[in-house]
Amino acid sequence: MRTLAVVGGGAIGLAVAWRAAEAGWSVTLLDPAVATGASWVAGGMLAPLSEGWPGEDRVLEFGAASLARWPGFAARLEAATGVSVFVADETMTVALDAADAADLRTVADWVGSRGHELRMLDRAGVREREPGLARTVRAALLAPAEPAIDNRKLLAALRQAAETAGVVVRAESVDSLTELPHDQVVLAAGAASAALWPELPVRPVKGEILRLRQRPGVAPAPRRVIRARVHGRAVYLVPRAEGIVVGATQYEAGFDTAVTVAGVRDLIADAEAVFPGIGEYELAEAGAGSRPGSPDNLPLIGRLTDRIVVATGHGRNGMLTVPLTVDAVTGLLGGAVLPEAEVADPQRFSTTVGGNR
Repeated sequence: MRTLAVVGGGAIGLAVAWRAAEAGWSVTLLDPAVATGASWVAGGMLAPLSEGWPGEDRVLEFGAASLARWPGFAARLEAATGVSVFVADETMTVALDAADAADLRTVADWVGSRGHELRMLDRAGVREREPGLARTVRAALLAPAEPAIDNRKLLAALRQAAETAGVVVRAESVDSLTELPHDQVVLAAGAASAALWPELPVRPVKGEILRLRQRPGVAPAPRRVIRARVHGRAVYLVPRAEGIVVGATQYEAGFDTAVTVAGVRDLIADAEAVFPGIGEYELAEAGAGSRPGSPDNLPLIGRLTDRIVVATGHGRNGMLTVPLTVDAVTGLLGGAVLPEAEVADPQRFSTTVGGNR
């Protein structure tokens, strides 16, 4: 039987390990702390359309292709584990001033011209759908096809599916990919991937999030994902069964995952400007992770050598891009290139990414 080592136990690594095992590989997953890191503190938004912007065609196309795979991926995971990971069906991006409203119209027009449905809402439309939002919200962009998932349910389900399929999970660090004895190796160690392959242009981007618990008698959480820009800072609110996830700050801070007072202050203030009732929620958790950023906001998915495949650099869209990444990696392991993932080939950075080890 062909042997495969998956280095990295976040959502990407677990999903690759699961699907490869189902395809007949003997899989070992190696990570000193499986199901932690950036995957553990993610918001779970699947929102490539409402994040679109003129000129970012490749990012939009890659994200939309992965979004289209999510229903089938989630159904397959639920069939294997009994776990449903969806927590919201739609995403609403709100505007608090005229400039933000104009930007939403720009996004709606550009993304719509590429065949994706987005709807502009006026004040009345916003109030009808989400009456708990601030009355200062003047317009919104509704993305009916952009759901959200519970990242922690996803991680637990992926680990269950992987182990049921025969994946051996070892809580071990890896110091050298070339010394692993397996037939093939998948490097999916997130921001730490560059430590094992220094030529990879992947860097850690710090992101802080809050988990808020709804208390009895307080305003119910929005039913949709709510996104906004407040004082130039992006903020999102993602519903959970017990409350809301609020995120996310973004800093170039290396592997610093300490939660800062300023980060918590800004997230709470910005969230309250959009959803005033949030002030009565319980602050249940504050966390931070190091997202794997790339120079062009696209991941790196492809062959580094004839034995090593990389899947990293997913940035803020790690949860969104799991299904497409898995299909691309399992395709490469079987000798096929997935056309939708060609834009993520790491050889686009050929001056830095070596393939001669």
